[in-house]
Amino acid sequence: MDPLSNASPEFIDSLYRQWLAAPESVSAEWRAFFRGYELGREEPAPGVPVELAAKQSSVDSLIYRYRDMGHLVACTDPLSPCPLEHPQLALERYDLDESDLDRPFHARRFLKREATLREILATLRETYCGSLGVEFMHIQDPRERTWLIERMEPVRNRPPVERAEQLWILDRLQEAALFEAFLHRKFIGQKRFSLEGGETLIPVLDATVERAAALGVTDLIIGMAHRGRLNVLANVVGKPLAGIFAEFADNVEHAVVGDGDVKYHKGYSADRKTADGRQIHLTLAFNPSHLEAVDPVVEGKCRARQDAAGAGAEQRVLPVLIHGDAAFAGQGIVAETFNLSQLEGYRTGGTLHLVINNQIGFTTLPADARSSHYATDVAKMVAIPIFHVHGEDPERALHAVRLALDYRQTFGKDVVVEIICYRRYGHNEGDEPYFTQPVMYSRIKDRPPVHELYAAQLVEAGVAREEIERRARQVADRLDAALGAAPPPEGDGYAGKWQRYRREYTSEPVETGVPAETLRSLAARLATVPAGFTPHPKIAALLERRREAIERGEGLDWGNGETLAYATLLAEGASIRLSGEDTRRGTFNHRHAVLYDMATEAHHVPLATVAASDAVFNAWDSMLSEFAVLGFEYGYSVEAPEVLTVWEAQFGDFANGGQVIIDQFIAGGESKWERASGLTLLLPHGFEGQGAEHSSARIERYLQLCADDNMQVVYPSTPAQLFHLLRRQVRQPFRKPLVVFTPKSLLRHPRCVSRLDDFAAGHFREVIPAVADPAAVRTLLLCSGKVYYDLEAHRQEAGRDDTALVRIEQLYPLRVDLLREALAPYRQAAVAWVQEEPCNMGGWNFLRPQLAALLGHEPRYVGRPENDVPAVGSHRQHQEEQERLVAEAFAR
Repeated sequence: MDPLSNASPEFIDSLYRQWLAAPESVSAEWRAFFRGYELGREEPAPGVPVELAAKQSSVDSLIYRYRDMGHLVACTDPLSPCPLEHPQLALERYDLDESDLDRPFHARRFLKREATLREILATLRETYCGSLGVEFMHIQDPRERTWLIERMEPVRNRPPVERAEQLWILDRLQEAALFEAFLHRKFIGQKRFSLEGGETLIPVLDATVERAAALGVTDLIIGMAHRGRLNVLANVVGKPLAGIFAEFADNVEHAVVGDGDVKYHKGYSADRKTADGRQIHLTLAFNPSHLEAVDPVVEGKCRARQDAAGAGAEQRVLPVLIHGDAAFAGQGIVAETFNLSQLEGYRTGGTLHLVINNQIGFTTLPADARSSHYATDVAKMVAIPIFHVHGEDPERALHAVRLALDYRQTFGKDVVVEIICYRRYGHNEGDEPYFTQPVMYSRIKDRPPVHELYAAQLVEAGVAREEIERRARQVADRLDAALGAAPPPEGDGYAGKWQRYRREYTSEPVETGVPAETLRSLAARLATVPAGFTPHPKIAALLERRREAIERGEGLDWGNGETLAYATLLAEGASIRLSGEDTRRGTFNHRHAVLYDMATEAHHVPLATVAASDAVFNAWDSMLSEFAVLGFEYGYSVEAPEVLTVWEAQFGDFANGGQVIIDQFIAGGESKWERASGLTLLLPHGFEGQGAEHSSARIERYLQLCADDNMQVVYPSTPAQLFHLLRRQVRQPFRKPLVVFTPKSLLRHPRCVSRLDDFAAGHFREVIPAVADPAAVRTLLLCSGKVYYDLEAHRQEAGRDDTALVRIEQLYPLRVDLLREALAPYRQAAVAWVQEEPCNMGGWNFLRPQLAALLGHEPRYVGRPENDVPAVGSHRQHQEEQERLVAEAFAR
């Protein structure tokens, strides 16, 4: 354990004095510590007075405190005067005074072997209290702290900058500023979410690309909200200026597939060659107005690329997330994404977070927007360094981001660089910020832009003003030339790995049966555990029952059907990624994808034993989150269309927590951005008397999002149907999200079983017709999912041969042709739609007009009446409702 992890400087000081007087009175760990491991203090030579040793202890404590708190007096805010002092950094706080300033003290690992207190203070102040403040002493690992100290203090966080690099910085600042000014002049009144006030982001990002490539990064994926996005697209990622200007002129929408999106939501990908000739692929992810929602999506995209690239890929694929200060502090998805960062199933080797601190969110000041001192304080939850840099000191900003990247590549952890700046205009260019922040905007109005400040600095250093003006004219000429140029073609979302997939949905059946002998062979292998491995007896019995059911050829339950789907896909070479809360075992104890040895807790993954050499099976128990984890899996699916990517909600209702991902990305991503996804959602659904929060996966919400064949919404009723459905998701020639309403009580329902023959041939059946004598049938019940078993049981028990059941297994896209065929033999029958859900929920309101058009009249509704919650909390009341519902369905 690190001795400093929970120790205050005062405690260290008192313990140090105790050690000086009686070394053996402190622990061996502290003895080693005081011998110089962390503070670098060498033992005083024999005969050194205790008073002098105590002074040395005070200096050591002062050094520690500057490293810990120096950022609080750093000069990082362009709009406020620099703080001058802090009581915790005063000399008298450590029994030191001006008479000690020229006294030499040991300073090993800090400045040189010995230095005066004056020299030590100068180095500390320049390193930690200049235009770059650093928070890092909260990091528990002493190796990381020492690594940072050794890279900051020797150069005082001010490494020399050559003239060529200064001119390069100037070029980037001018490109950023003149681009914004050009848009402001040429496209008056249009929203652009200007970067003005934060132009330092552009040289910082450019330096990030160059440094990352030099460190071996070949793929860099950026996620960011609106502010500055157009500038990043133009000046970092390389989107042609002519294309951006055409979007402002609104003359390219005819070329967009689907509905398109506003220009400041769009992404772009391009290859870029760095200054030293390296190649790096840049991607700016598409993002809706839900700001930080893109964070886990970027992480998922990066993880998919890393998994595909193999060993060492964490070093080669870098996520970069650009945040606003208000959103970073205010939106919980940020903390969720940090929590993912070191988890085995979700880590990406560290993310570079760039926070553009405009010191205002829309019209809200920090005092009303957060309870923490810094906007970045949430990042301390994962013990990483946080750099706070003055937004008008681009040289310090570049030093910070380069050091941040070196840290990420060395330790595989996230790191934060906060650029403290301002927003020159309102939230968008149509807002008037003087309404709400008149004093702040009076300061901003009188402040020259950063490229002018930096140019003045260079002129003072000897650069000719004519040279600066010449460079600015070159930028202006490029902008003018691009304004009249023809826009290039829009990017194709079906390039690269997506070329093998069709854009359009097709209802043509995909044969997904697997020979019975293959299924028996796979089942035998799945039931075999390694020698010496002792699973729980109940699990061992479950595996054996599954194998026996397959051998008998009947009685295959839901867990068996799902496992066989995964096993056959893996054996055929398809990889599978399954994640969610408690997904390895399954919330309802049905899956057991990972087995645990009863004595050692060693893992055994049966499905991994049947995978082909080029296939991988991963099942991850996620953290307790829907929003971030669902976003991560969506991002993964976009990058890995060949992988069956599955997210399972613990209860279907809990998908509510990821609604932003469902609405903005899953349902609309292809139409808005031409980014398809084959993500599969497993949502346990069914009314079993477990209350409002454990019954409904909100079928109605998904159906409301359906149009233009954008998703598949399915409620399968048998294990064989699930088997074919999952296999279809991989084998069909296109990729569309698949929403599956899966059961709870049906997992062990004696009637919810399939025969082996049902798996060995055929395909998923969107509609399952009735099996009945048409001449005898007077009532035809249409239903979906679990309620079928309640209805069928009653029909058999009551001997109601006059009633037949048709199951609609795929609610969207609705196979009207198959439904018409299923209804045709029963033209004389009265038709009713039966559902467990309240009338204002479930599939009724979506299917109602379609069934009316098909039948020529509206079918009778059978189900619960309208309600403001999905289900009651009383099991007895639930049972009474269910019995009434079934009785009403069979009423003559």
